[in-house]
Amino acid sequence: MTMASRPAWRRSGATILTALTLVLMLFSAVLIGTGTVSAQTDTHATAQHPQFLKLSIDRVTPTAVTTTTAPTVTVTGTVANVGDRPVADIAVRLQRAAAVDSSEELRTSLDLYQGEFDTVGPFVQVASNLEQGEQEQFTLSLPLRSQTDWSLDITEPGVYPMLVNVNGTPDYGGQARLDDARFLLPVLGLPQADGATDTAPQGSDSASATAPVPPDTSNPVPVTMLWPLADEPQLAAGIPGSINEQVRLVDDDLARSLSQGGRLDQLLAAAEFATEPDVDRDGELTDSLCLAIDPDLLITVSNMTRGYLVVEDPANPTGPAREGDGSDAAAAWLQRLESLTRRICVIALPFAQVDLAALSTVDDESLTSSALLAPADIVDSILGVTSLRNITWPDAGVLDETSAEMLHELGPAMTLLAANAVEATPAPGRKITLIGEGEDSLDAALFDVSAATALAAVGSAPQTPSYVPEQARYDLDRDSRTARLQDALGAVTWRSLQELGGVNRAGDRSMLIVPPQQWSADGDEAATVLSTISTLLRSGLATPQPLTAIVAQPPTKPAVADLVYPQRAILDGIPESVELGVEAQASRIDELVTTLVDDPQVPLTPTQFMAPLYEDLLRAMSLSNRRDEGASDAMDGGSSGAVDQAAHTRVRNVTTAIDGMYRAVTILAPGGVYTLASEQSPLLLVARNDLPVGITVQLQVDAPEEMQITDIGPQQLPPRGSRSLQVPAEISDSRTMVVSFSLTTENGQNLGEQTSVTVRSNAYGQALAIITAGAGALLLFLAGRRLWHRFRGQPDRADEGYQRP
Repeated sequence: MTMASRPAWRRSGATILTALTLVLMLFSAVLIGTGTVSAQTDTHATAQHPQFLKLSIDRVTPTAVTTTTAPTVTVTGTVANVGDRPVADIAVRLQRAAAVDSSEELRTSLDLYQGEFDTVGPFVQVASNLEQGEQEQFTLSLPLRSQTDWSLDITEPGVYPMLVNVNGTPDYGGQARLDDARFLLPVLGLPQADGATDTAPQGSDSASATAPVPPDTSNPVPVTMLWPLADEPQLAAGIPGSINEQVRLVDDDLARSLSQGGRLDQLLAAAEFATEPDVDRDGELTDSLCLAIDPDLLITVSNMTRGYLVVEDPANPTGPAREGDGSDAAAAWLQRLESLTRRICVIALPFAQVDLAALSTVDDESLTSSALLAPADIVDSILGVTSLRNITWPDAGVLDETSAEMLHELGPAMTLLAANAVEATPAPGRKITLIGEGEDSLDAALFDVSAATALAAVGSAPQTPSYVPEQARYDLDRDSRTARLQDALGAVTWRSLQELGGVNRAGDRSMLIVPPQQWSADGDEAATVLSTISTLLRSGLATPQPLTAIVAQPPTKPAVADLVYPQRAILDGIPESVELGVEAQASRIDELVTTLVDDPQVPLTPTQFMAPLYEDLLRAMSLSNRRDEGASDAMDGGSSGAVDQAAHTRVRNVTTAIDGMYRAVTILAPGGVYTLASEQSPLLLVARNDLPVGITVQLQVDAPEEMQITDIGPQQLPPRGSRSLQVPAEISDSRTMVVSFSLTTENGQNLGEQTSVTVRSNAYGQALAIITAGAGALLLFLAGRRLWHRFRGQPDRADEGYQRP
């Protein structure tokens, strides 16, 4: 249960309530009175208690301690009365726990019992009284170390869990600890101690205790960081490709994100500034960084530059729409991105952050190609670059067996996975083999789980990735954005501060740092992360490791590792109902694509025409926003969430569009009765194609036994045009007959509506044959009779009265 959902005490039964409160507060007062609090009263562990105050961290200075920063840690925060009564005597203090000793503790230390933060500072009064709904800011400062006063007593580099504790006295109760806030403080080196002077003799104990403490830089950590640029799918679904028509978006949120101060604008600006030659003079951060770009985002932004429409209802993509406002912002952003990619590494993300597990379940070759092979070509063509190929970064950070086989079948490749996505995990940053061997293998480069988890919590829309173990999960809303950023900085720097005695194991310490693909960090947060990594590089704690170097690494033994696909990834994934809908429509698109004609004289190709529908199905399987806090109920697959509703809308729109395409090719009913001049006269029909591309069709005829129809074979219909068809027919009956005609694809899929024709022939059938035969026989008889008479010299009666000239 989150703090926000804790039940409030009610005032019914005032006497009983007061008594219970006094007992509770007296118990807490005993624990707090000595300046320490036992583990049993930890706020995070006792969520059943009512919440009176809410404490949040607003600013931490410095964000990362170095030998050149101030010797004092300053925390600014806010205490708010969120309870149902006034609170008096509000005081706060700063505490710390022991340095983080393992990667897992980077997350679990944030849930430590309060009593384990056993190095404490003095209480500082915040307010004598806070009424309901009121809040008050505070500032706490405490030296890192001091020989004469209170301090955090930090004597060596490391990552330290910090806690701000707030005490107060609620109305009807006694003094108690009412809330706390936690964060990580990375200490890369210690500055000279607070209050130290330069007068102490060099080499003395006093000088040693106050002198700066630099980090150990003898074994720097190779660092690689991906910088993702992605957004949720924005194009309205169910609209085929065209040459001149404007694209339609479901809303104009992307325009705001691309504009000055927007999310994508700030992410791009942070990378631009940090890699400028004047800022990154040695190019180390530039070498460490690689842009990971969603091709769906690029397609959308590129189309926006030419003008676009915003639909009123995403379920009606061709309905009412208004002009979008972001064309100029899109053009400016795209131009800046093109400039940045000229000096920095680039890879393409899977299309629209598609769920690879769902993609492999659908198992459609064209969809798989659009999702995993086409993205690099899209990125290269729009940005004019040559991106790194054969690298797949699944949005989920994990693979199941089916999706791994799918990637392997595409050819030799490398995927980026969380370190706990495989069994017998080597250290993060290493490359292992998942399937195959040698040149025919699927390899995986592993990234640090704790760092990626902490980065995913940074920003306006914190999320918990699917690969995060259950024991490291908690409600991110209880921490402020500042606290979550501090946690990320601690996680990113921790590995570089670990000492490895004896053998040089730099490879085992390497760091592959990956934020979530759709990262909600703002410009300041993004800049702080990049600045911290730059500090690691400049200080010698880290060394740049280009992504190409990881690709070139030989895989770590054992040769093949087993995959681990957590249950949480299934819950966070695409619902089966969406998968079934995508599978059904993908096969219909495949069938239609095989019948379309690629005519050099027509500017719109079948691929351009049908590609948006394939992409719409991929967008329906996007993992975007599925792990955001509160986006959907993960325990039921999020079936009632807005994300699932949007996915179902996309599938329905594609279904409607494909239905329309199949109906657009048909036989026109001639009307009336069709009269044949003879028993072998052809039937004349007209086939109509309302699609903007040509199509090959097969005529299907359902005729009575008395009518024999000759198969005219495949027929090509021109774009948005018609064609007359002559169908040879032979009729052996003079009766009026009904013949049904329809068009299909060459594989037999029905196109358009069936039409019926009433046929009548002037032929007489068997009676005509008998009469003709009888007449012929009579003619032969009369001719023979005359010849017989002439042979015998007897005049024929037919010659009577005839005189030879």
